[in-house]
Amino acid sequence: MIGRITKVQRRFAAALLGSVALLALGSGAARAASAAQPGQTIGLPVGAQLPIGLYFVNTSSFGVRDTRPLDSESNINLPTFLWATPWSLFGARLNLVAIQPVVASSVRGAPYQSGIGVPLMAAQLAWKLGENFGVSYLFGGYHPVETRFVIQNASLSHRFAATYSGDGWNLTANLLYGIYIDPISPQGAVYPDYLNLDLTATKKFGKWEIGPVAFGSTDLPTRFPGYQRQGQVAVGGLVGYNFGPVNLQAYVTQDVVERNYGGRETRGWLRVIVPIYKETTNSAAPSPSVTGPARLAGR
Repeated sequence: MIGRITKVQRRFAAALLGSVALLALGSGAARAASAAQPGQTIGLPVGAQLPIGLYFVNTSSFGVRDTRPLDSESNINLPTFLWATPWSLFGARLNLVAIQPVVASSVRGAPYQSGIGVPLMAAQLAWKLGENFGVSYLFGGYHPVETRFVIQNASLSHRFAATYSGDGWNLTANLLYGIYIDPISPQGAVYPDYLNLDLTATKKFGKWEIGPVAFGSTDLPTRFPGYQRQGQVAVGGLVGYNFGPVNLQAYVTQDVVERNYGGRETRGWLRVIVPIYKETTNSAAPSPSVTGPARLAGR
């Protein structure tokens, strides 16, 4: 009888631990409180100026983190619409971005939960500073949601990107800075401000694209004593193929450094880029400068 009670208690404690982690920290893929999923803009020349048009981009990823006693898993989908408008502001092209993440996760073997993440509405200014070099700045907001196992609170997002695109190269750095309007969730979870950095260094060979990629993320200092700041550095490789109007990219990343996540993560990514319409058709458009979210509060 005592053995049965102990077994039941263990199962109950494990389920309770998973539930608390989901409520307080977000998805099993990333436990810090970044509304923007780290690595989500890898492969996209986010500093480049796009041809006028409407683009659809979906970035889907599945990750497994080596936590104990059981692994944590998450699937994050980032369907995105980007409108490269015909308007200019301060010498830059104005782009409008909308992203609605959809997430499923399991923390340390707990049952999967799924739902929508915080949506992003943003505007981006993209400057062309030469034949092959561009920079961009994005400002937007993540709107609150009531899906309790992901981040619920509203936040602001700043993105600073630079891209070199000459000779078939895509050399891009994208710095993402997030600020929470209210750093405490209704359940009492703490959401620290954060910095993410996505890096791409790929080369095109005909219709193929290949090269190394990396990303890093860190929580910024908070005023809450006892909060354990989290961070990670991941590296990997990307392969892409341009089918004409549709461009596919796949990449794999793995943590080489992690802090307070409970284990290192390996994540596979798949992206489809579809120009719904483009005003300029003389040459293939670069991949859209989308910034999607939801790196969720629970890696």
